[in-house]
Amino acid sequence: MAKNLVIVESPAKAKTLQKYLGSDYQVKSSVGHIKDLPKSRLGVDVEHEFRPEYEVIHGKRKILNELRRAAKDKEQIFLAPDPDREGEAIAWHIAESLGVDSERIRRVLFHEITKRAVLEALQHPRELDRNLYEAQQARRILDRLVGYEISPLLWKKVRRGLSAGRVQSVAVRLIVDREREIRRFKPQEYWSITARLEGKQPPPFAARLIKIGERKLDPESFRIENETAAQSLVERLRGAEFKVVRVEKKERRRFPAPPFTTSRLQQEAARKLGFTPTRTMRIAQRLYEGVELGPEGSIGLITYMRTDSTRVSAEAQNNARTWIGEKFGSHYLPPQPPVYPSKKDAQDAHEAIRPTSFEYPPERVQPYLKPEEYALYKLIWDRFIASQMLPAVFDRTTVDIAAADTLFRATGQVMKFDGFTRVYTEGRDEEPQKTDEDEGDAELLEGQLPPLEEGETLKLLDLTAAQHFTQPPPRFTQASLVKELEEKGIGRPSTYATIVGTILNREYVVEDKSKRLRPTELGFLVTDLLVQAFPDILNVEFTAGMEEELDKVEEGKERWTETLRRFYIPFRRDLEQAEVNMRDVKSGQPTEVPCPSCGAQMMLRWGRTGDYLACSRYPECKTTRNFVREEDGSIRIVERETTEEICPQCGKPMEVRYGRFGKFLGCSGYPECKTVLPYERPRETGVHCPDCKEGQILEKRSRAGKTFFSCSRYPQCRFATWDRPIPEPCPECGAPFVVEKTTKRQGTVRRCLAEGCSYRETVADALQEVG
Repeated sequence: MAKNLVIVESPAKAKTLQKYLGSDYQVKSSVGHIKDLPKSRLGVDVEHEFRPEYEVIHGKRKILNELRRAAKDKEQIFLAPDPDREGEAIAWHIAESLGVDSERIRRVLFHEITKRAVLEALQHPRELDRNLYEAQQARRILDRLVGYEISPLLWKKVRRGLSAGRVQSVAVRLIVDREREIRRFKPQEYWSITARLEGKQPPPFAARLIKIGERKLDPESFRIENETAAQSLVERLRGAEFKVVRVEKKERRRFPAPPFTTSRLQQEAARKLGFTPTRTMRIAQRLYEGVELGPEGSIGLITYMRTDSTRVSAEAQNNARTWIGEKFGSHYLPPQPPVYPSKKDAQDAHEAIRPTSFEYPPERVQPYLKPEEYALYKLIWDRFIASQMLPAVFDRTTVDIAAADTLFRATGQVMKFDGFTRVYTEGRDEEPQKTDEDEGDAELLEGQLPPLEEGETLKLLDLTAAQHFTQPPPRFTQASLVKELEEKGIGRPSTYATIVGTILNREYVVEDKSKRLRPTELGFLVTDLLVQAFPDILNVEFTAGMEEELDKVEEGKERWTETLRRFYIPFRRDLEQAEVNMRDVKSGQPTEVPCPSCGAQMMLRWGRTGDYLACSRYPECKTTRNFVREEDGSIRIVERETTEEICPQCGKPMEVRYGRFGKFLGCSGYPECKTVLPYERPRETGVHCPDCKEGQILEKRSRAGKTFFSCSRYPQCRFATWDRPIPEPCPECGAPFVVEKTTKRQGTVRRCLAEGCSYRETVADALQEVG
């Protein structure tokens, strides 16, 4: 009979640990948090030191009873949820709920799920960390205060069902501010001039004009403004002598990127694999907790995946150096293992994300991994290996060429040593920019140069002018938003993916076809209202400062109640003023668009199916229209879409209309003819029918307007479900999809429909805000 109990938060981790620990240990899972603040009320006594009113989460009472029974006769109980704030809170609540002597309870941290690391961690248990727990508790209460006290205000002033959050609302503001910056942007025309030249020896090469007189060309401050000026300069230079005035040769080194932190992993997985941050973290969680590797059983392949540190253990570095030396040769190794600085506010409690063992290179484990698991594991492996290798070395040549009163420049680069690039090179984002070129013009013309000498006269082969326009900053992607959040100190590694997922699940931001994030009209409105009413909460620097305050609580330098008190007193004052002063926009927001029926002003309004235009003379005039927002921010009415469907009552064409439950077909003869028909265009979910294996699962609406999902081969196949199919494999049994359902009581829950599979996971709490 087992003498010790180990409690983790994940069934998958429990399975891996049981294999390592043997019969002396029983391993049980809490399946995440067992306690939380209540869903139906604030649950925080602000008058008495912000005392939280925790309760057992719905559906967790059975699990808690099982843990109590298992703990009753054990000599030692090891609490081993994830090694971070959330894990400490889970451990603390379990310890409070087991009903056993606290001296039998110890906390252990598994930074990697390997047999060696697990056994070593069990030899070095510690007490529960009150500071870490109270830091999480303060964050949770902050988020609850903001979410539960601002959201009802939005229901009252704007529309029911809206929400606000301490961090999510700041993230939305970043997207709104970027969109306004794009709309304000005025493109500037400028021209570049390129000379194609030939020296004494081949090959011919290109050089870009960089100076006129003593002034350097710049699209903002000094530019060739139009085609007339560009062609005039081209004609003047055609008869000029092109002479080499400077040749500079130097060695250039390109250093590898450090091993992954959480945010960098999310960004790179988006660039190279097209994964969203949420998907990246879900896959990384499986790789950390353990995946089945055939006869070897469940193995944890990577270290803990929520970290802001680039630190690597000496043992891991030495093992990497051995592997690199054997694979590529010792000439790829630096004299000493590299040390990468972490950002100044990094917690440094965990290592960087790296492979746990060099016994499992990607090619060896590929047969046992799902394609997405293999892709992410290989990315982590390659990045870590590259980070321990020598830099790449290039010979770089820069040549300046004078022609009349102008200066042209050409560059060439040749790789001498490939270094880390033999394994991996980092992807690049589209950075915010003012031009459609790199800052250094010559970089665009980098290529092979012939041998050239100072004083050498060159032959002009061609001289061309090209038109360009300065570009606005790009819209955020999910990955670049994570980067912005990290750089501004908003959120922490454990929250980045949740923040992005939350703002997309609300109605404030949408992702367009190019995967760019755009604010909705509702996002603009709510952000403006909140900025005016709660200037601190929507302030980026204030939010980042709160993160630092929470870090002080974790470090034991600040009492959590003092942190909350400093926040809540001004927040409560702003809330009381907002109740009186915030604009009531339930009746709509005025626009400059005239009503097509009566000419009165159209109002922008928000309904359950989105935003629309309605006549300000309602109910005298009931005209409504859909609209689109142009790039410059102006509103354009969308003309009604006539279909080929004929009204069965009067024979007139049917039009696409929008109602409470989405699109439907209405007779174009309305109001004389009020015939309506369902909009027969069910949406695909990307999931194949599990019953007939032939049809696709489609999203449809019942006669009552409720969404359901059924097979496209109906009535031959009668598979149907109320839960939304998600085209992601079940992490437990590998079934090709899971289903998702959101309720007020349980939040958003994913589960597997496969017979005999017990997978069930709470993905997001619809009312819980992230921090």
